[in-house]
Amino acid sequence: MIKMIKILFVCHGNICRSPMAEYLFKDYVLKKGKSNDFYIESRATSTEEIGNPIYSMTKKILDSLNIDSSNKRARELTSFDYLKFDYLIGMDENNIKNILRIVGNDYDHKIYKLLDFTPLKRDILDPWYTRNFKETYEDIMIGLNGLYNYLINK
Repeated sequence: MIKMIKILFVCHGNICRSPMAEYLFKDYVLKKGKSNDFYIESRATSTEEIGNPIYSMTKKILDSLNIDSSNKRARELTSFDYLKFDYLIGMDENNIKNILRIVGNDYDHKIYKLLDFTPLKRDILDPWYTRNFKETYEDIMIGLNGLYNYLINK
C-alpha cells in the first residue's frame, strides 16, 4: 500500500456496532502486519450516547478476544469527517441516510455499508434491539474480511 487508508466506522450511537468494527479491524490489520497502513476510528450519527463508553455486551466480546477498548468514548460524526477519512462505513441503511444528512453529498464515493464488501449486501442488525451481539460480531467479521480484501486488491 502506498498511502495510509483512513477508515471511519459509523452507527447510531457509537457504543455497539461501530466501535466493535473499529477495534476488531484494528486488531485484524495488526495481526496481518498492516497496522501502519491504516488509520481507524468510529463515530455516531446521533448525540444520545456522546461521551459514553462502549456498551457492556460489546466490551464483553472485545475483552474475550483480548482487545482493549477501555479508552473509547462515543463521538459524533461531523461534516469534517468526510474530508478526513477515505471511507465512511455505516452498518445499516439508516446509518447511511444519517451520514449523508450530516456530511452532505457523497461526491467522492466514500460512503458504504460494511456488508457491501461481501456477497451478503445487507444491513448489520443493531444488537441494542436484537440483543444478539454474537450475530453482530459474526456479521462484522464477515464485513471486515471483505473490506480488507477489497482494499488490498484495489
